[in-house]
Amino acid sequence: MSFKKNICVISGSRADYGIMSKLLRKMQLSKNIDLKLIVTCMHLIPKYGNTYKEILKDKIKIYKKIPIPLESDKIKNISKATGVGIIKYTEILSNIKPDLVLILGDRFEGLAFAVASLFLKIPIAHIHGGESTYASIDDAIRHSITKMSNYHFVSNKFYKNRLKRMGEDPKKIFDIGSLGVENLKTINFFKKKEIEKKLNTKLFKNNLLITFHPETIGNGKLIKNIESFLNHLKKIKDTKLIFTAPNVDMGSNHIFKKINIFVKLNPKNTIFVRSLGQKLYFSLIKYCNLVVGNSSSGIIEIPSFGKPSINIGNRQLGRIKAKSVIDCKINLKDFKFALKKGLSKSFNKKIKKIKNPYYKKNTSEQLITILKKLKLNNVTGKKFYGK
Repeated sequence: MSFKKNICVISGSRADYGIMSKLLRKMQLSKNIDLKLIVTCMHLIPKYGNTYKEILKDKIKIYKKIPIPLESDKIKNISKATGVGIIKYTEILSNIKPDLVLILGDRFEGLAFAVASLFLKIPIAHIHGGESTYASIDDAIRHSITKMSNYHFVSNKFYKNRLKRMGEDPKKIFDIGSLGVENLKTINFFKKKEIEKKLNTKLFKNNLLITFHPETIGNGKLIKNIESFLNHLKKIKDTKLIFTAPNVDMGSNHIFKKINIFVKLNPKNTIFVRSLGQKLYFSLIKYCNLVVGNSSSGIIEIPSFGKPSINIGNRQLGRIKAKSVIDCKINLKDFKFALKKGLSKSFNKKIKKIKNPYYKKNTSEQLITILKKLKLNNVTGKKFYGK
């Protein structure tokens, strides 16, 4: 009789769930894995769409919902939420006693989960380590989780080499590509009429999908410029502007309010959707000319569609980018130029068949195969690899 690994996974938002959804389905069906999914943070906040319902709709079992109180997007409240997370996750992990925890990315709830696991001497596996986002506090969080983790699943060999330079054992670093990019191969996309029915709106011939997140390190330049960006977007003729909500970050409330007001003042050609969900989000890309903002999806997944994306500011600075990504400084002059380039026929023709640096075959299958083979006895002690 084979040993069944008890693996606990945390999901705190629509973003990480969308990336892990296919993996979670496979884990749930595996005879060698007993999946315990912890759902927390943004999933359970009505303002962000109660996105835990998307998980239930996908028939993935939620083991436990753990709400984390967030009074506002101020830094002290996010710091407090991290502390509350450590307390609550310690309690649930003490009861579950998993053989391994799996954490994706770089959010504060992931950091709290990693800290609780570290003190409880539970081995940690981390997805998407080694990447850099210089204008976000998530950068430090990601690298902190890396140093607490025992196993690493990275999206590109460049990131594997970075983890080696950070002192991680190369035998415990697995370059498997991006789960999010792999997901695109299996999504049964919605057709245009289905999208319009779900959003209760008509798509135009030209559509832009827009997501602005605050830069949590620096002088808050994006927050200061958001209004001028919105006013310029309004001038683009015969184009539908589809906005999605920012993540819970310092400064996100300001962006949320500005977009809300903008959409109410311009109802004919705008729509604000708090959470699209993975399938609807990527289905929309097929009918959009351009993705605008500073979301990681614009860099990691969108290139697989052969569509352009504008990457504003420094939030994603440091990530490997395909040639379809247009970097843009946080000023109106650069923003206008980036929009013109992204909408030009010559640029779109040039990027139609570009390669996505985050794509590898069978990413989720590789990850599960490795999880099954891991020997988890006495692995929580670590040495710095190299000199």
